[in-house]
Amino acid sequence: MGIPSSFLYHKNDILIFEEISVILSSSLILKHVLKHMFGILQRHLGVEKCVLVLSESYFENDHLKKVMGFGEEELDALSFSVWLEKMGLILSKQKPCVFNPYKQKLSDVKETLSEKEFLAFPIRLGEDNIGVFYCSLKTSVVASDQRLNLLRVICLMLGQELKLKRLMTYEREQLEKENQQLKEELKEKYDIHNMIGNSRAMRKVYELIRQVSQSNATVLIQGESGTGKELVANAVHFNSARSKHGFIKINCGAIPENLIESELFGYEKGAFTDAFERKIGKFEAAQGGTIFLDEISELSLSMQVKLLRVLQEKEVYRIGSHVPQKIDVRVIAATNRSLEEEMASNRFRQDLFYRLNVFPIQLPPLRERRSDIVLLAEHFLQKFSKENQKMITGISAKAFDLLQSYHWPGNVRELQNYIERAVILCPTQTLQVNQLPIFLSDKQVSEKMAPIHHDLHELSRGLMPELDRIESQFIQQALQKTKGNIKKAALLLQITPRILAYKIQKLSLESHTKKQQSLLKNNEKT
Repeated sequence: MGIPSSFLYHKNDILIFEEISVILSSSLILKHVLKHMFGILQRHLGVEKCVLVLSESYFENDHLKKVMGFGEEELDALSFSVWLEKMGLILSKQKPCVFNPYKQKLSDVKETLSEKEFLAFPIRLGEDNIGVFYCSLKTSVVASDQRLNLLRVICLMLGQELKLKRLMTYEREQLEKENQQLKEELKEKYDIHNMIGNSRAMRKVYELIRQVSQSNATVLIQGESGTGKELVANAVHFNSARSKHGFIKINCGAIPENLIESELFGYEKGAFTDAFERKIGKFEAAQGGTIFLDEISELSLSMQVKLLRVLQEKEVYRIGSHVPQKIDVRVIAATNRSLEEEMASNRFRQDLFYRLNVFPIQLPPLRERRSDIVLLAEHFLQKFSKENQKMITGISAKAFDLLQSYHWPGNVRELQNYIERAVILCPTQTLQVNQLPIFLSDKQVSEKMAPIHHDLHELSRGLMPELDRIESQFIQQALQKTKGNIKKAALLLQITPRILAYKIQKLSLESHTKKQQSLLKNNEKT
């Protein structure tokens, strides 16, 4: 059995399909695609006018996506609402038909069409109704089976491209929406108000972050390991005007010396053996945003020279290229070492230090902000209780005392790790001493503390009875004013109810609380 003549295509027909395919894949802008496609249909198939009407799920601003070949007078005289009204009926037929918009009439296809009649091709893929393509032919052109088949296949090609473009547009919109949502979440996460700590040292850090966020100044963050340098870098970026652009993080100590240059500055194709294609570096990737160079002191002296040049000239050279790439990037650097000592030992360039040290932020170790330990411990307790699906609501007074007395060489990161471990071990609603590492109370560990820390500890021990007495008075007054209501008393004292409950337990004020509550009940009875 031979192939029906209606399905045989001439060489010219194949060339038409090829032209249409190139146009459909050349642009995502539908009006450009339809304009060029209409030109091909005019030249090769005798199409004089055409109208594309899309179903609701495919139109952007109007169902009538494109009208081509009509004169101005004809456009004024013709109501295009009828094209939309007949779309459902034509789609249901699932085959080409003839449409007369002036008489609003549908009929079967015939070889010769009047100048007021249009061929109507339903565009349908599976169960997906895309729309209808209407076209009129020149009066001298016959609507042969061959021409109808060509137009029908072209309409199917158009339908596939429309569906693909809709999917791509939807995915792009979703990605943009998710990207914007992620940026908003990050901005909220790294908002200064979400940082934990209310000590004088941390309030000073918050003020520095607020000030420098409004500028483009280079920032140098120094502090011991675990003090939260990356958190501060995030806060500076996400509270600045650059938050709409990228925040690129690089740990200078984690990248081998022979790779750090290509990682930071990129390379051209063929620059070295494995450079099979061009790659932009982290500085270019951060264009308009911020680059965070953590552990900056780990850079070799040769890389320090190259970084200094980037900071001075505001441009980078990819490896293998002599063409500079201009950059607009804010630099935030961080280190847990003393750069002054590194310079004295000739391990860090003095000129680079002065370039980086435009706006220094020094983070205090946890042992110098002991008033924040309770806040941090409670924050980590809530976080890890939720992650581990546990109902741990508090920390015992003895456990708090132990956390307060430890010298924390690993700072906030060490505290976070110990609370996470304790939450996992805790079988009750209150975290106890025996869930904390035993060495926290080890006297030998305490004896290893630096003399200055020991002296401060001794000084605080001497002042502690007096401080406890003053604190006790404030708490008793607050409880008296609020009739023993812990929540209201905590609000009055500007602390959390959990911290107030801990202090009541620590200072043995439970009886005072019960007394106030008892007086309130008696007054209510009276």
